[in-house]
Amino acid sequence: MYVPQPSRSDAAGRDAGDQPRVYQVWRGSNEFFLRGRFIFGPDVRSIFLTIFLIVAPVVAFCVFVARHLIDDFPGDWGISVMVVVVVFTVYDLTLLLLTSGRDPGIIPRNTHPPEPEGFDGSNDSGVQTPQQLRLPRTKDVIVNGISVRIKYCDTCMLYRPPRCSHCSICNNCVERFDHHCPWVGQCIGLRNYRFFYMFVFSTTLLCLYVFAFCWVYIIKIRNAESLSVWKAMLKTPASIVLIIYCFLCVWFVGGLSVFHCYLMSTNQTTYENFRYRYDRRVNPYNRGVLNNFLEIFCSRIPPSKNNFRARVTVEQGLQQTRVASRGFMSPNMGKPVGDLEMGRKPVPWDEPRTAADIRDLEAGLGGFLDEKEGRLTHASPDLSRDDLPADLMEGRAGTHSRRSSWVNRTGTSESVDSMNAQIIAAWEAIQSDPVH
Repeated sequence: MYVPQPSRSDAAGRDAGDQPRVYQVWRGSNEFFLRGRFIFGPDVRSIFLTIFLIVAPVVAFCVFVARHLIDDFPGDWGISVMVVVVVFTVYDLTLLLLTSGRDPGIIPRNTHPPEPEGFDGSNDSGVQTPQQLRLPRTKDVIVNGISVRIKYCDTCMLYRPPRCSHCSICNNCVERFDHHCPWVGQCIGLRNYRFFYMFVFSTTLLCLYVFAFCWVYIIKIRNAESLSVWKAMLKTPASIVLIIYCFLCVWFVGGLSVFHCYLMSTNQTTYENFRYRYDRRVNPYNRGVLNNFLEIFCSRIPPSKNNFRARVTVEQGLQQTRVASRGFMSPNMGKPVGDLEMGRKPVPWDEPRTAADIRDLEAGLGGFLDEKEGRLTHASPDLSRDDLPADLMEGRAGTHSRRSSWVNRTGTSESVDSMNAQIIAAWEAIQSDPVH
């Protein structure tokens, strides 16, 4: 049965508590916790592996090494070895949560494509041609006096700002996109890059701390029992395992710390370094080594552009179910689109969104039309196709023709408007028919 959409007055009178929250209807691939207070990537489970790889060796260090060093140092220096490693581990895990549990800089999606620049509603002939309605694939903007090319995102229906890219894992456009880190289960972008580097660097320091005091414990055993280093190492196999483990980890997190230190000094992102190679051309974002570091660590982190706990208004919900306004087409509309950054199989542009609108329209208006057809068929034995007005029969035939092939092709806003017009015309003809 067709249920008409609520009017503005009905929507205004509806209780705001009945509307879902933004995180409940989020179109990205993110996972939310504590009712939208924390946002993670779809691979959030990997964070538990990261926590285990940090906590397990620290626990082994406290049990098999730090506990024996408490009495080997004068005063309270012995207990400080264990206190420092515990506090530093808590600090490291806090940075991990700040990196993976916050909005990395997601740009909200548009509900319809933007209007082309200079659009005035009509041209000299009063008709917009397909070339005029099609949005350009790229645009040039000026950044610090240097021309930078930005691209149009078909998924988010917006022109990505400079340094923004679409993450194929989280399915979001992220400002100052660096990379998607599987170890933290989150994109690394404008709002969490600082915490990401602090997490990687503090993990490096934690590995060096455990590595160093394992050797201190071995030296203590060698001096106390007058043994060689090899025999002293055999006295504490846990220290050997921790030394090997920390040595391997330092190569990974330490190398990552050095690499990102280089990126920060030149004001690059990992994505830009691997894709654009600024050593072959001018980097428009490089402000000097000192200013680049100040920008990362001392600048104010911008607030999130998304309020995940806000209620979705009725107007926003209706906008999300409408087809693109004004008929402006994506650069790839009508063409198979395969976004290299998304890694998706080429599909017709806007097919999922339009197909959903078509299914809603077919289920609602189609049932409405069938109900009215049933009334026409059974209202009177003398009511037949010959007795119906010619314009009504043409409208019904056109409508059935559309509905039969509706699911097999992608619709546009013109198709929807045409179908609505035919249904309205059929209904008006039924109401005005004296037999009815």
